[in-house]
Amino acid sequence: MKKFAMAALGGTLAGIVATTYVAGPLLAQEGAREANVYEQLDLFGDIFERIRAQYVEEVDEKELIEAAIGGMLTSLDPHSSYLSPDDASRMRVQTRGEFGGLGIEVTQEEGFVKVVSPIDGTPADEAGMEAGDFITHVDGESVLGLSLDEAVNLMRGPVGSEIVITVVREGEDEPFDVSIIRDTIKLTAVRGRTEGDTVVMRITTFNDQTTPNLETGLKKQIEEAGGMDNVNGIVLDLRNNPGGLLTQAIKVADSFLESGEIVSTRGRNPEDGERFNATPGDLADGKPIVVLINGGSASASEIVAGALQDHRRAIVVGTKSFGKGSVQTVMPLKGEGAMRLTTARYYTPSGRSIQALGVSPDIVVEQPRRRAAAEEEDSPARRSRSEADLRGSLNNDSLSEDEVRQIEADREKAEKAAELREQDYQLAYAIDILKGLVALGPK
Repeated sequence: MKKFAMAALGGTLAGIVATTYVAGPLLAQEGAREANVYEQLDLFGDIFERIRAQYVEEVDEKELIEAAIGGMLTSLDPHSSYLSPDDASRMRVQTRGEFGGLGIEVTQEEGFVKVVSPIDGTPADEAGMEAGDFITHVDGESVLGLSLDEAVNLMRGPVGSEIVITVVREGEDEPFDVSIIRDTIKLTAVRGRTEGDTVVMRITTFNDQTTPNLETGLKKQIEEAGGMDNVNGIVLDLRNNPGGLLTQAIKVADSFLESGEIVSTRGRNPEDGERFNATPGDLADGKPIVVLINGGSASASEIVAGALQDHRRAIVVGTKSFGKGSVQTVMPLKGEGAMRLTTARYYTPSGRSIQALGVSPDIVVEQPRRRAAAEEEDSPARRSRSEADLRGSLNNDSLSEDEVRQIEADREKAEKAAELREQDYQLAYAIDILKGLVALGPK
């Protein structure tokens, strides 16, 4: 017994000695790092004082410090930034669904401002701005070398005022100018309509209104269709949706999932990770769903598309999404400003991070560019003729009047579907998928 106690004590002492031996250099390294940090802060203070005393013009110390803070945050990634009190106030208003501006979500790439997506029904959308456009100049002033916040500030101005944006677009040989009149942006988070037997829910953003709008809008469309039995499925249109609130993305995905993980977030420390799971209840009552995405679908849109895709609850159609798989936390600061800091990456239920990769659709469908009116008039479809167009052709007397009316009604539906294909090929494709699923489903 005494030998055992001695051995145990010896082991403890050895452990203490070994720990001290290893920890010594580590503590020294940590001390050196701390000293280096304080040296750098002294350097910052020295530069700040020299600017105040010797710069050719008098400087505003507050603006100088804010610029330094902004530069520190923007050096981390395109989504971390400092929000002045005014910017923080505007952001709080925007998440409630109404704000002044052009109506575009932007990021920065290669020094230029890149359009993530124009928001439906806004001045930028009506002026023809597209996802993927690069903004090189604002009212003739180059944005190259400016931070994203500085470029955005250039685009702000009084409601009703005009702004001229110079755009570089893939497929266009030369840059071109787009004139936009600034306006108050009132976001309708969700718009619903029915195309034939399909309910189409267009989600334009993820703000405080999104889930309530989705629930009431879907209920209204189902009632107008005469009940869920008359609906063949639902299209969730997330194209050009730049994202928004993570909480709303989780609620929207939960609206169509009965159980299972929706999304998880992982920060620098494993213990900071979070996992969000679905609760029972499906607004669609198990009806098939098609989710539409494109290069303008980002952030919260990708969470919804990825969750429904991984659970095989929906078929994802369109083109690869934007690939913003990081989570930003807005932290209030002294003086009513705020800091937007990237704190985590998010992962779909299957464990994939879509940061920089995006969500890949199950079926890739490009949206063809609209043809000119002259081309449409000369297309073969416009010039096609049938037997009934021939002079003196025989009538079909083998059908009853009811049968003829049914054929004409079916033809009218088909013609409307063809019209939709001309207006919005991706949506028409999604609706065709739902028709096929119903036709192949249980009888």
